[in-house]
Order: sequence, then C-alpha cells, then structure tokens
Amino acid sequence: MNERHLLIIGAASVDTVGRASQPIQTGTSTPGAIRVGAGGVGRNIAENLARLGESVVLLSAVGADRSGRRLLSEAGECGIDVSHVVMDSAHRTPAYLAVLDESGNLVLSVDDMIINQELITPEHIYRRRRLFRDARMVVLDANLSPASLATVFRLAEKYGVPVCADPTTGILAPRLAPHLAHLLLITPNAAEAEALSGVQVVDRETGLRAAKRLVALGVRIAIVTLGATGLVYATSRESGHVPALECEIVDLTGAGDALSAGVVFGLLNDLPVDEAVLLGTAAAALTLQCRESVSPQLSLERLYDQIVV
Repeated sequence: MNERHLLIIGAASVDTVGRASQPIQTGTSTPGAIRVGAGGVGRNIAENLARLGESVVLLSAVGADRSGRRLLSEAGECGIDVSHVVMDSAHRTPAYLAVLDESGNLVLSVDDMIINQELITPEHIYRRRRLFRDARMVVLDANLSPASLATVFRLAEKYGVPVCADPTTGILAPRLAPHLAHLLLITPNAAEAEALSGVQVVDRETGLRAAKRLVALGVRIAIVTLGATGLVYATSRESGHVPALECEIVDLTGAGDALSAGVVFGLLNDLPVDEAVLLGTAAAALTLQCRESVSPQLSLERLYDQIVV
C-alpha cells in the first residue's frame, strides 16, 4: 500500500448489551433493552481510527460462521483492511455479554475471546512481520497471549515502530507489565491502572499517582480514566486532569476504546499531549451518546464540536 498504515492487533467480537429500565433484581428477569452489534477492543479502536481517515490494518481472528463473516463485512465497509483477520471453522467468533443498570453503569460482563490466544500465535505474528515494517504505529489490546505480546514488542522494536496499548480488563492488564518501558501510550481505567502500577486508584489524586508511577516504569504517556471524574494523564514533563464532557449517557460500551483511538489520532498528527487527550475525551463523549460501540457520527469536525473550551 502507498500510505503507511496503523496496525491494530486485538479482538473483534459480537457485543450483546442489555440495559435495565428499572433496578435489577438478581435471580429473576428485569425489563430493559438489548442490543447486539460489532465490538471488541481492537476492532473498536480500528473503526474509530478508520472513521477519522486513517489507513488501518486489523490483525485479529473470528470464527468461520455467520457472526464472523458479518463482523468482517461491516469492518470492511468502515474502511478497515481485514485481509489479515483469520477465519477458522474450529473456533467460535468472539463474544462479549454485558448487563448495565438503569443508569447505564456496568453491573457484570462475560467475554469469550479465547480464539485470539489460540490463533494469533507468535508464529502467526512473525509471518506477518512486514505489517510491522510498514506501520506508522502499532495499537494493541491485551487479549493476546503473553508469548504473542512479547513477539509484537520484539518486532515493533526491530522496525522502530511505536506501540500503544489498551489494557482491556483488570484481569488481562498484567500481561502488559513486562513491556511498559516500550510503550508510547497506555490508557487504563482505575482497576487496570491498579493492576499495572500497584497504586490503589479511588479518586483523581490516586489516579494521577498511578499515572506518574506508570511513567516512572517507562511508559511515555499514561492516561488513567476515572469515569464521571474524567481522566488524568502524565508524561515525564507534564501531568493534568481533564474533566468528563457533559453529555447524555446512552451506553458506556466502547467509550474507553474511543478515547484510546482519539488520543492515538492526535499523536499521529503531532498534537501536543494535552490536545490529544482532549480529542480522546471528545471521542469518548460521542460514543457515550450512541447505542453502538463506535459512534457512526464520528469525524474530526464532530470531535472539535464536542470540546468545550
């Protein structure tokens, strides 16, 4: 390809999200609304960046079933290069199931992403090393096995390509711990930041302490998201807090992925860190206001419209 691409490595899944319309009672059914759509942290980041006009290649795996084919078809329509996504008939397409309370807060979730660990192996990644050679940046989620993550970082270092990471969940985040010194950007939430930094995050002050700890461990830009409190960020030279943009919250799913993509977009376009963080915050706000995991209205103009100076 003529234009150097972004290489996104991570999960592509079918999301099923149910939001209760009244307080949830365990052991019985609660009325509400259920949506099914495309998701997966890696895929969501890829779609956000493609909608912002970036050239994006997705390295992922899905089942050779109706769900997998639909995911690839929709991703291709969004402008994502899916030619390196594995389709395998022996595995089911990844899935994510979430239950939200009547305010839109996550009550519980279950994910089925094992295909990524079993098929996106070190050998599979190495055979596609030219994707690293030709990439402007690598962005990954933590659904890969530790051995596959190590291969990603070795190839990125070999070809001098910066790496950004979304820790994905508190359970998966520790897989990134050995590689913190090789990260340009990391975007954990409170639980993920605790798992990586050892700092208990309960508020803005402790969030900033965790971000600074991650920088001390070698990360160049650390952003810790704090829900309604907004986010805090740190580099070796600066740190700060960005409040959450006021907006109607329809669905929280995908907001963190949008934030990661918005910041990556800003960094790719040589924006200062504080401005890149603002773009990420705006992308998250747009996603919060829609029922999809990625806002179909996303554009650079809409991002700047979201930012209140």
